[in-house]
Amino acid sequence: MNGVFSRGALYGLLAGAAGTLVMTLGERLEQRFTGRPDSQVPARTLERLTGRPEPSRGTGPAMHVGQGVLLGAVRGVMSCAGLRGPWASAMFGVVRLTSDQILENATGVGAPPWTWPRRELAVDLAHKAVYAFATGLVSDLLAARHGPGPGLRHAELLPGRHEDVGPLPRPRRAPGG
Repeated sequence: MNGVFSRGALYGLLAGAAGTLVMTLGERLEQRFTGRPDSQVPARTLERLTGRPEPSRGTGPAMHVGQGVLLGAVRGVMSCAGLRGPWASAMFGVVRLTSDQILENATGVGAPPWTWPRRELAVDLAHKAVYAFATGLVSDLLAARHGPGPGLRHAELLPGRHEDVGPLPRPRRAPGG
């Protein structure tokens, strides 16, 4: 089980970096067509979290990349546990959005998304979905090299949730391990 967490976190950091890159490229493309300026919310959020008086030039990108990479670890653990594919990526998209909203609202920099203008909300949701699915794709590919993961192995016993299907046997430890 340790491999699920340690390997998953490592794969997720890599996947989070890839997902952040894809999301950033998508944002740049969208901004070219819409003329929408860069958001200052990530920079202001990090400024509040760190206690810095004013955001510096690299603060926004640092928050954008840092949060995307670090949250990728969650998706990596999901993949290694057997939570893969579009359903898992959609679940992870909610995690990404929730993380943003906790940090932005707790620092007083942002407001709840249901109070946003609809166009702004749609753009943010679209970019976060791109991130979640790109991160998931990379994470799932990396995790698949080690088999289906415990969750999928459990589902192979009998699909669905059944109280009469117990947990998988614990993995055997190698001698001396």
